[in-house]
Amino acid sequence: MTVAWRYQEWTGVSQFRTNAFQRRLARWNRERLAPGFPDESWRDRLSDELVLRRLEGGFVEELRAEVADTALAAPEDADDFVAWFEALERTGPGQHDPLFDWLAEAATLDEMRWFLTQEAAGEAGFDDLVAMTQVKLPDRAKLELARNYWDEMGQGRMAAMHGPMLARLTRALDLAPRIETTAWESLALANAMTAMAATRRYAWHSVGALGVIELTAPGRSAKVAKGLKRLGRSADERRYFDLHAVLDIRHSEAWLAEAIHPLVAEDPRRARAIAEGALMRLTCGARCFERYRAHFGI
Repeated sequence: MTVAWRYQEWTGVSQFRTNAFQRRLARWNRERLAPGFPDESWRDRLSDELVLRRLEGGFVEELRAEVADTALAAPEDADDFVAWFEALERTGPGQHDPLFDWLAEAATLDEMRWFLTQEAAGEAGFDDLVAMTQVKLPDRAKLELARNYWDEMGQGRMAAMHGPMLARLTRALDLAPRIETTAWESLALANAMTAMAATRRYAWHSVGALGVIELTAPGRSAKVAKGLKRLGRSADERRYFDLHAVLDIRHSEAWLAEAIHPLVAEDPRRARAIAEGALMRLTCGARCFERYRAHFGI
């Protein structure tokens, strides 16, 4: 089955919310971002990439349309916008979902393993997303993203890098995350984040999406860490979630003050794009939580 045939099959809006589409997009993201070597088939891959970029664009535009009315309410004054953005932690889509209290208090080890497998398979790599997003940003915002990236890199210490921390937990729990066995909602979240970071017309959206992760992750991370502790997992295994329950609070404060506020103050048009990106990320997360609760019957 050719990519062109798939394009005809998936141009309907509802088709973006399918396992087939999100898995194909996830495989393409894995392929296109992996380091490689030149070969004779690059022209054919460019043709396929054009089709997939159009599909990716349609997917992102569907997400944008879904949050457009809410994003229009975001103020363009920088101080007011930061206040609006901070309120998303309390009122944004998917916030304080009962899934996380259940993970903290009641999930079995097998249930926690299923949840973490979904999360690991849908992980887009926060460090790489920040690195792609910061390209050609204004200096003050660029510097804040650089500081954030350096923290993700363990400030130069391999043992403290955030990505490998999650990988260690995955190995300790003997998880086997695979695109083919991951819910489309989890893949859609990663695919949306990759699209915003890798496509420059969505750069401001990516700033909002990454910023809202920093804003909202601490509470969820703390509850996952609590659940892992209850289930007898070691401090080293819990380290990724314990760290993000604390560190992301500081990251969020700095992101708002040093990236989002100056970006909106410099050009108020950015407010809507940043707002859309944040809401798109939260909406994708809310879909994941709903799917996970349905799986667990809660």
